[in-house]
Amino acid sequence: MPVSDNVLVSLLVDLDEALRFAHETQLHLTPTQLREVSPDGRARIWPLAAPGLQLRLAEHAGVATLDLLGPQGLLARWRFTLVGQAAAVRLVRLFEQLRGGGLQPEATESEEAVDTELQSAPSTWVLLRLWRFAHPYRLQLFWGFALTLLATGATLVPPYLTIPLMDDILIPYQNGKPIAPGEVALYLSGLLGAALVGWGLGWARTYLLALVSERIGADLRTTTYEHLLTLPLDYFGGKRTGDLMARIGSETDRINVFLSLHALDFLTDLIMIGMTAVILVSINPLLAVVTLVPLPIIAWMIHVVRDKLRTGFEKIDRVWSEVTNVLADTIPGIRVVKAFAQEKREAERFRAANTHNLQANDRLNRTWSLFTPTVTLMTEIGLLVVWAFGVWQVARDHITVGVLTAFIAYIGRFYTRLDSMSRIVSVTQKAAAGAKRIFDILDHVSTVPDPVQPVRLPQVQGAIELRGVGFRYGARSVIRDLNLQIRPGEMIGLAGHSGSGKSTLVNLICRFHDVSEGAILVDGQDVRRFAVADFRRHVGLVLQEPFLFFGTIAQNIAYGRPDASREEIVAAARAAHAHDFILRLPQGYDSLVGERGQGLSGGERQRISIARALLIDPRILILDEATSAVDTETEKEIQKALDNLVKGRTTIAIAHRLSTLRKADRLVVMDRGEIVEVGPHDELMARQGAYWRLYQAQQRQADDEEKAQADVAEIASVAVALDTHAAHPAGDA
Repeated sequence: MPVSDNVLVSLLVDLDEALRFAHETQLHLTPTQLREVSPDGRARIWPLAAPGLQLRLAEHAGVATLDLLGPQGLLARWRFTLVGQAAAVRLVRLFEQLRGGGLQPEATESEEAVDTELQSAPSTWVLLRLWRFAHPYRLQLFWGFALTLLATGATLVPPYLTIPLMDDILIPYQNGKPIAPGEVALYLSGLLGAALVGWGLGWARTYLLALVSERIGADLRTTTYEHLLTLPLDYFGGKRTGDLMARIGSETDRINVFLSLHALDFLTDLIMIGMTAVILVSINPLLAVVTLVPLPIIAWMIHVVRDKLRTGFEKIDRVWSEVTNVLADTIPGIRVVKAFAQEKREAERFRAANTHNLQANDRLNRTWSLFTPTVTLMTEIGLLVVWAFGVWQVARDHITVGVLTAFIAYIGRFYTRLDSMSRIVSVTQKAAAGAKRIFDILDHVSTVPDPVQPVRLPQVQGAIELRGVGFRYGARSVIRDLNLQIRPGEMIGLAGHSGSGKSTLVNLICRFHDVSEGAILVDGQDVRRFAVADFRRHVGLVLQEPFLFFGTIAQNIAYGRPDASREEIVAAARAAHAHDFILRLPQGYDSLVGERGQGLSGGERQRISIARALLIDPRILILDEATSAVDTETEKEIQKALDNLVKGRTTIAIAHRLSTLRKADRLVVMDRGEIVEVGPHDELMARQGAYWRLYQAQQRQADDEEKAQADVAEIASVAVALDTHAAHPAGDA
């Protein structure tokens, strides 16, 4: 196979210039060229050796854009849905590596995980963005820096005192001169004093900066989590729970450790090296120059290995998130795992993720294990050079033994700090990779923003109007030109096949998404003019799968109103027909429901969800398949609770069983994102249109299910009769 046909990665471009689905154009990247192949077989080729070529990848509203740029500007542009995003990220990475002088082995691994946020490599400079969180503590940081300066200066005093101790006391004593006890006591007192001062200043510095770093880390976690809560639902739809937990948890902890320990050590090392260099030059410039010979070589090694460490730690972070994702999937879903006897499969999945993590760490350790001993070797060679040059200088009477002794003491500290700084490179790159993943969250802008000057919403009547509403998921149109008026207190039932746009319409009214075209008005005001939190306080939501938090029954009912009194909580539970079963629990309203309410049945969880909605007394109520996941008897109980809930409220209900929508004032029938019929149940049945066909199809399905159940019951009764006959044959009578 020719080299030009050795395709490293391919990308299918499925949108045309008008953002319509089109026949797929193919992009192929080979070691020598980028090639576009159109559906009719025509090809355009750009050699990678051409000067000034760049690829830029961007994403907005679910549509990705890939631009090829040259010295004169834009050469080509391709648009595609996010189905091809992973391949596009990989294509851009390989393109940059090939243009940069060669393909790295790690980049060709097919199993590499790709995150759409990781389009740019993390830079050490991202750590400077942490100043935003450090700024409130700038005074404490200043005093920490001052203490660091003083503590470092104190540790540099003892070697300097060894010069007179050697030259004026010990060496003359060997030549027959008596020792002066007062001078010895003075020098030894100086050494002890410097040690005590250094210890005290070091303790104060470490304690102060540790307190500051803990607060910076706490602020970083809080800010990231608060920002995460403001992001729209579609952001969470593209993320794994374990990955987000790892970012807010382990990544912020890593940054915290870096700030509290390693950044402080790095600053101390830097000051120590600078002060030591000044002292060495002041004592003997020539010997100082010889001492600093290995420094440029070590600096060059740090520069070379830094990029490999940064990309390596970024990859390790992503691979580790695979491990946490398995845990986040399996532990909440342990009932399903056990029900389908998939313990072994999940264990193998965890083992595979853990092995992938081990392999990524092994690759990085191969680089790191060579780098650290090499730096140590260079420092040892540097120390040997100083000894050799120093002995030669002493032999020629250019320096004294005391000066050489002090030099060796300073050199030991100098190279120890240099070695420490080289080790901090690893920790710094880890912190940079973690900071980048956190700022990926903080840089994400919500697609459901609050207005600059929101309209106050003290009270809502509940009138809803949809004016030419349209909505798109990327390039796919889900709702088109939808118009509807809902009167205050009216109950609207949404009907239609799965995928017709019912849930999307409800999400738009709740403002989980914003419309792409048109507007949604509540009491005559565009909902985009309200503050999001202020508007949603007036909207109650009862979902098909109610979510309960770990805590007591009372805490879950009062989730929307944490300040509610026990009397109000009980009244809401009574209205939701939940009071009786709550009292049968061991601790009543103070009973713990367990993780996601696993200690309760589906109907009980649903009634608590209804009580939660009742307690906030919303003017607009959304019922999304609230009774589809329960049995008939439980449905009757829930329906009684819903009858209490909908009184006096504007209600929009989605129901799987159309028979439950008969109480609705009007039914809105949707098909392919459009309203096809509106009217009461009897009127729509009389028309024999889309609603009638839906109703008839559902009735036939119900009749078939009822007949199947009757057949099963009949077969069971025949089996029982046969068993009875076999146990008591007629001849035994």
